[in-house]
Amino acid sequence: MKVQPYLFFAGNCEAAINFYQTTLGATLQFLMRFGDMPTDEANQEGCVSASDFAPNPNLIMHANLLIGESQIMLSDDPSGSQHAHTGYALSIACRDVVEGKRLFDALLEEGQVSMPWGETFWALGFGMLKDKFGVHWMINVERPQTGA
Repeated sequence: MKVQPYLFFAGNCEAAINFYQTTLGATLQFLMRFGDMPTDEANQEGCVSASDFAPNPNLIMHANLLIGESQIMLSDDPSGSQHAHTGYALSIACRDVVEGKRLFDALLEEGQVSMPWGETFWALGFGMLKDKFGVHWMINVERPQTGA
């Protein structure tokens, strides 16, 4: 079993995909736009079609991004009732402090710091931020475990 986050955006999903590709080295695995959905004429009975949503055909219906060994899924919210990204954060575990700081700074572009990057009692480096799309991130570099 895997739990994979699915993020909804308010019409700027493609910009978020591009940003995560640049900042995190994410790899686009799949992308489908609302305009790629079948028309009502080509649609099978009982299946959802583009006209059921009637959004901008260029908006992202579904995308998969591979970030390191993890996958996230993304979409533009066709309902127009997009809510703020609250109540969760995506957490990245980094190999070293240099990588962690680089990712923290990259994701922070036009974003907001929630907890500044620095050493903590549990981590060699840790920081929390909200990126320019409103997605919350935690970047962590674990402190090596000492023997018990």
